[in-house]
Amino acid sequence: MDNIAQQKVLIGNTFPLGLARRRITIEPFPLGILRDHLDGRQVASFWGHASTLAVARDVLGVDLTPETARPALVLNEEGYPTLNGTVFDEVWVLSPDYQPGYRPQIGEEATRSRIVGWQVIRLSWK
Repeated sequence: MDNIAQQKVLIGNTFPLGLARRRITIEPFPLGILRDHLDGRQVASFWGHASTLAVARDVLGVDLTPETARPALVLNEEGYPTLNGTVFDEVWVLSPDYQPGYRPQIGEEATRSRIVGWQVIRLSWK
């Protein structure tokens, strides 16, 4: 695949496993590894929940605002994730761990005080 993005990092708050049409490796990583991976690279974001966008930006130090509201990933003909015409062979997912029993209401801004940690996973098609 010659046209796979190498300089951009594809990141979102979730990944629909229904898009798994070829072998994927899924690995958890510490938050610091993701921060290091983002350093100096462009971000392509498919962040879907505005309620956690500001806190995630503060945690990573990178603007995760997508080009369009709630963008949807699609697969190219070879089964690789594509966003806005760019093909990727890895996706990073950052999702919050909330206080036990808490789940934000629809439209509620999730505050940093409600988030007790972050989960990072990398899905790789390499």
